[in-house]
Amino acid sequence: MNLLLRVTLLTLLFAAAAQAKQLAGITLPASMMAGDTKLVLNGGGIRTKFMMDIYVGGLYLPAKSSKAKAIIAADEPMAIKLHMVSGMITSEAMEEATMEGFKNTTGGNLKPLAEPIDQFVEVFREPISEGDVFDIVNIPGKGIDVYKNGEFKSTVAGDLAFKQAVFGIWLGDKPAHKKLKSGMLGK
Repeated sequence: MNLLLRVTLLTLLFAAAAQAKQLAGITLPASMMAGDTKLVLNGGGIRTKFMMDIYVGGLYLPAKSSKAKAIIAADEPMAIKLHMVSGMITSEAMEEATMEGFKNTTGGNLKPLAEPIDQFVEVFREPISEGDVFDIVNIPGKGIDVYKNGEFKSTVAGDLAFKQAVFGIWLGDKPAHKKLKSGMLGK
């Protein structure tokens, strides 16, 4: 392999690694797929509670943005990756936190979205362990695909209002955690 090719390959590898983000010992990949769309890591942060790291969250978009309202409103592919970094998190706590997030993002009006919310929360009813990774992937016209540790769990069919409610949990006016939101927005 000639020197120019080696230098080019090394430059590309370093550029890709530079766009990945490491938090709490977890590396958020620089990109991921939503159906046929390549998404880039917009930003990431750590969800803490009682001064303890709970999970690392990453937001993936088709193009970087720091505008939470526009991201929530957009009817386009996007994803959130949640990597559990605490063995203290339980399925009950995650389900409760997710339901609280839905209440916050819908202003407490859960009834119109009750069915997709219940289906979405179902994935958190399984036991959760440190190291588990959840991918929440919006695919317009299909719904939200949910993966646990790379294994497909379900597609939650829903309209744009449901997608907005899901992404509003982390990016809305009353987010799960303000510093996590800021990190996901790349700030």
